[in-house]
Amino acid sequence: MQNDQGCKTLKKSHLILGIGELLWDVLPQGRFLGGAPANFAVMAGRLGDHAAILSRIGRDDLGRRAVEQLEPMPADASFLQVDHGHETGRVTVALEEGQPQYTIHYPAAWDFLEPTEEWARLAERADAVCFGSLAQRSPESRATIQRLVAKTPAQCIRVFDVNLRSPYYTSEVIQESLGLATVVKMNDDEAPRVLKLAGILSNGRFDSGGLGSKKLRQAADWLLEEITSLEMVAITRGSQGSLLVTRDEWHEHPGRPVDVVDTIGAGDAFTAAIVHYLLRGADLARLNEAGNRWGSWMASQHGAMPEFPEAVRAEIAAEIEG
Repeated sequence: MQNDQGCKTLKKSHLILGIGELLWDVLPQGRFLGGAPANFAVMAGRLGDHAAILSRIGRDDLGRRAVEQLEPMPADASFLQVDHGHETGRVTVALEEGQPQYTIHYPAAWDFLEPTEEWARLAERADAVCFGSLAQRSPESRATIQRLVAKTPAQCIRVFDVNLRSPYYTSEVIQESLGLATVVKMNDDEAPRVLKLAGILSNGRFDSGGLGSKKLRQAADWLLEEITSLEMVAITRGSQGSLLVTRDEWHEHPGRPVDVVDTIGAGDAFTAAIVHYLLRGADLARLNEAGNRWGSWMASQHGAMPEFPEAVRAEIAAEIEG
């Protein structure tokens, strides 16, 4: 994971799966297609990988519109399941100083993911998968997601992208997901809560004050010590950048200045970027640079799947790889 193999292998495509929720974010300025695993898959496809969305939509107008919007995007939507009894997912989003506040409607089609043979075959040859905690709020999808992740090859990068949306997470889901992952990604607000939910944080071991770099590294070290399957902990810090920690080293990025439009999808773009370069052997510094450049670009746009000019991709890629 640590050795930068240079730019010669950066053209190689890999199979990447985003497993979980596909939904519509309903904002004051309009309706935008999203859902963390879907956002991740679209960004992974835009970066040049073969990315597939494994989710479920309703047989309704929102489901049809989701398929139509995904059609021109470089993410494979052909594996979406269609639910005849539940609606396509929706999230009502209110923005407070650019930060999203969510009302996640329940139940939705993505709460009923089915473990099909087609999905299993994809998992068995995946190079990377990304899954979160929100889509595991129902027992049906929880079982399907964990079964698929467990079917991936030993060398597969398995990213648990923590997404703590109250009341849709439990200690059991967090612990099971950490045990399946090789990479865990979370933000600095989620870090102490993940430690508590994982049973790692004891009273007096970690105070509730503001979490600086030293405390966040300590949190990452504890996770790597307790969860033997983990190889890397990624902690995002909004405008203050991000921290990547492995058992051998760590790297901190100060972040990039940006005029924030909204932060929806910024974390998913960060995750897709670090996975893209991790698959190509990049070192921590390049992973952090890629994650922050693409995350900050997403924060400057409306929604999680904005227009994506080729000139933007080429410019940012050149800056990362230069």
